Amino acid sequence: MRWLTLYARSRRIPASLAAVVIGALAVWALARDEGAGPGDPRLPVLVLATGVMAFSVGLGGQDLALDRTAAIRWVPRRAAHVLLCGAVVAAVLLTVQSMGASMATTAFVVRDSAGLMGLAALGAAISGGQYAWTLPFAWLLFSFFAPPPTSAPMEVAMWMLLPPGTASGTWTALVLTVVGTAAYAVAGPRR
Repeated sequence: MRWLTLYARSRRIPASLAAVVIGALAVWALARDEGAGPGDPRLPVLVLATGVMAFSVGLGGQDLALDRTAAIRWVPRRAAHVLLCGAVVAAVLLTVQSMGASMATTAFVVRDSAGLMGLAALGAAISGGQYAWTLPFAWLLFSFFAPPPTSAPMEVAMWMLLPPGTASGTWTALVLTVVGTAAYAVAGPRR
């Protein structure tokens, strides 16, 4: 248990979890007051992206050289870290939703949480843990300000705002999850 506690502290998990909960509660309060119903996907996507960006700071350790030379197998631990962070982000939003205002379906929350966490993991593998948040943030901005999708490439680009049954949204999220998690698990965060 001591190893797990040290790992959680070194990856800033308690602070990230607090940020995720506070962000979800704040957006839930906004959704309840403004009356944005379950038809508007922007608020739940904002909660999920904020949560993923909060957890993305833990994708790089305090000392990358120590992470690379440790006598433990990092591949399964990194993959588990990414998947558990995505599950926690989804669980926080679903828990907050159970208190009243329903913002999104469970399938939507799970799909977007997994895809965004895979995107953050890919960002960590490409540009390092301190900049892992940039890919989910950039894709979120593009999705919010791009025109409605009228073609298959635009549906892929707007995957996080599509309804949960849409094939292009589901496949894009799945590919991002698998590629991002695999790249981060194998390569680790970039120096």
